[in-house]
Amino acid sequence: MLIIGGGIAGASTAYHLALHGHDVTLLERGDIASAASGVNAGAIGALGWGHTPDLEAHLTMGSLEIFQSLQLDLGYDIEFRQSGSLQVIHTAAQYAYTRDRVQTLQAEGKRVEFLSSREARGLEPELDPDLLGCMYMPLRAQADPKKATRALAAAASREGARMRTQYAVTSVTQRADDLYVVEAEHDTFIATHLIIAAGAWCAEVGVWLGVRIPIIPVRGQMWATEPLPPRVFQTIASAQSTMDWQHEPGNDADTPPQLTHRGPTRRTRHLYGRQTRDGSIIFGGDRQLVGYNTTPDPEGIEVNHTHAAEALPFLAFEAITRTWAGLMPFSLDGAPLIGAIPQRRHLHIVSGLASSGFGRGPMAGKLLAEALHTGTPLAVLAEADPARCVTTLG
Repeated sequence: MLIIGGGIAGASTAYHLALHGHDVTLLERGDIASAASGVNAGAIGALGWGHTPDLEAHLTMGSLEIFQSLQLDLGYDIEFRQSGSLQVIHTAAQYAYTRDRVQTLQAEGKRVEFLSSREARGLEPELDPDLLGCMYMPLRAQADPKKATRALAAAASREGARMRTQYAVTSVTQRADDLYVVEAEHDTFIATHLIIAAGAWCAEVGVWLGVRIPIIPVRGQMWATEPLPPRVFQTIASAQSTMDWQHEPGNDADTPPQLTHRGPTRRTRHLYGRQTRDGSIIFGGDRQLVGYNTTPDPEGIEVNHTHAAEALPFLAFEAITRTWAGLMPFSLDGAPLIGAIPQRRHLHIVSGLASSGFGRGPMAGKLLAEALHTGTPLAVLAEADPARCVTTLG
């Protein structure tokens, strides 16, 4: 089996296929975790399995368990910490929305709490006392994204998978006998099964095979302070974008849901961040369609810095020392693509995990690996079936 893409979903797929005894090769054009999987905030979202676990519960809780296993059982230092997360509330409208959301999630069996500002500051002392409250998510966690992705790749290698970095794929064809011929720098590969895990570049691979994969690149950008003493203990988010997207997701035939911009116009502010082990405080949030441009936008960085300071006022006095950006794979309908692409025999994909690929990618790879191994995907993967949206080019 051949995997194109060395991000967290591809590395996890390789690891779990190798665990099942399959012959696996992974091709990555750069280094492992050289794209979105290595430049994100390292936040791991999880709200619990709930009474009736859906795909999101499987992806988040399953990934949380994989991260735990990497550090606690397999001995990889990925800077994993089950820190919990606080989503801060700035306005009366956000207060009402979050209160109702917490009640709904609790009724579904999810692990969330509604905290007053005073209660939240008991967990996160630097929070602005004028905040109206927070949603607390105790299962949420954090890890270093590069270390975690590379740990999965190392675990895959230990199980026998061949991880080939600096192997840029230049073409993919399928022969009459259904075998795939993958031309890459340095070598040619023949495979019975091909797995596309190329993140924001999946559509380009699809073109080689005559299929339209509706995944487009969305730029996310981040900033960091210099290393500071411990001041932020949870991962931090804001209710603003969550509420705005609930009321108006903003998608159409050419635009995925839950972006911060419509063209150059800002529609909402999105916020997430944490303090890393080395003391740097990192935050980000913008989701914008700019093609494959990975140059940070200074105006958007400043908007996000201001937004973060509204949650943690001390950040207003901390200079930004570094900015960066990456490209996230958003599907046009907002749902992941995990499974077989029906237009081609033995062609599979694991992608479309949008802005939470790091926190959902490990389990996405595991679910695809199990489907390939058993021949039967779990029923929960139905909503991620590529057949719903992948079409033939022509």
